[in-house]
Amino acid sequence: MSRKPRLAQVRTPVKTRNGTTPTAGGDPARWRAGKVLLLLGVALGGFAGAYAAVTFWPWRGSETPPGMVWVPGGEFTMGTDAAAAWDDEKPAHRVRVDGFWMDETDVTNDQFRRFVDETGYVTTAEKPVDAEQILRQSPPGAPRPTDLAPGSMVFVPTAGPVDITGPQAYRQWWKWTRGADWRHPEGPGSSIEGRGDHPVVQVSWDDANAYAMWAGKRLPTEAEWEHAARGGLDGKTYVWGDEPFNADKPQCHIWQGDFPWRNTAPEGRKRTTPVKSYPPNGYGLYDMSGNVWQWCSDWYQRDLYRERRGKGVIDNPTGPPRSSDPAPPFTPQRVQKGGSFLCNDAYCSRYRPSARHGCPPDTGMSHVGFRCVKTADTAKQAGARADDAEGGRSGLLVALLAGLACVPALVLTASGGRPPNLTLSQGGVR
Repeated sequence: MSRKPRLAQVRTPVKTRNGTTPTAGGDPARWRAGKVLLLLGVALGGFAGAYAAVTFWPWRGSETPPGMVWVPGGEFTMGTDAAAAWDDEKPAHRVRVDGFWMDETDVTNDQFRRFVDETGYVTTAEKPVDAEQILRQSPPGAPRPTDLAPGSMVFVPTAGPVDITGPQAYRQWWKWTRGADWRHPEGPGSSIEGRGDHPVVQVSWDDANAYAMWAGKRLPTEAEWEHAARGGLDGKTYVWGDEPFNADKPQCHIWQGDFPWRNTAPEGRKRTTPVKSYPPNGYGLYDMSGNVWQWCSDWYQRDLYRERRGKGVIDNPTGPPRSSDPAPPFTPQRVQKGGSFLCNDAYCSRYRPSARHGCPPDTGMSHVGFRCVKTADTAKQAGARADDAEGGRSGLLVALLAGLACVPALVLTASGGRPPNLTLSQGGVR
């Protein structure tokens, strides 16, 4: 019995009143092509958006600038009430700071040399002394200085024991030295050759600030510096805890022996030492105690902490608006923290994190250096991500997945809004 042929079902086009056949926006092929292009743009936009989010979002893990470590923000006890503390460290008070990046070491001679080579910068110690500026920082009636040759302050050990008490005792071991500068830390005849990994010294606050600006960073506030130095050990005496300094297993680089004439430290460790010579603190920062004093951005005010008494938690303090110290009333000063290789418990125990000190911003010395910080926004602008290739690959992968997520929509569009007819065969999907 023969089968009747099956007639194909034919749809009759619907006519409009004027006799034309409506189409979706004109030519169907052109309409679908437009949709494909539109969704292709969406796919590319998703790709770009995901890539930008992964690449430029300020994630600490993928944006840590080279040579810096992250210091988490938080609340801590600034200063101390300890009996051994100096008056300007008291009273202890609560402070809160936001997180930031900090150089893991002091700025080294090699790093500072690159700055000078690229910019031609001339440090304060390499310039003739400004007599007018000296007079402005001197009491009325002070004689006009006559020795205006470039130079700086250099530590010179005394020949034997001396009286180390009194406000003028330091004059016995600090000497103004012509020709002393960052390249010649102890004066003419000295050199930084072989000391590229030592902290740069003989830099004024102005020099340190100039370097920081060139590097896309800034000097830390005093609060940031102390918070970082404590390394998470709130209220402790030293950056490593409460255990006293151990000369047999030194925790930092300070004077060993009888100050200022006999230093029993091994040869090569009687002035600055290479960075990373001693263990880091809890945040991974080196030499936050001893080696060299470090400049901060704040003006120095001797009684600042007493002014903060009873004011609760101080939020991100940046220091007083001007310098104030009755000891040198005519000389403005910036804060220094950390102590140096000249600290000794018999004379100066300022290698503790709460200790502070003021120094004129135009003064360099053979035990003064600095390090820099970066906040999250400045780090993002600098684009310092080259050291995290793995993070970059992860970002690219996420971006690719975001772009591929639009592929099904493209396939649906190309097939006229219907799923394509997929047929299984021995060879797979076709």
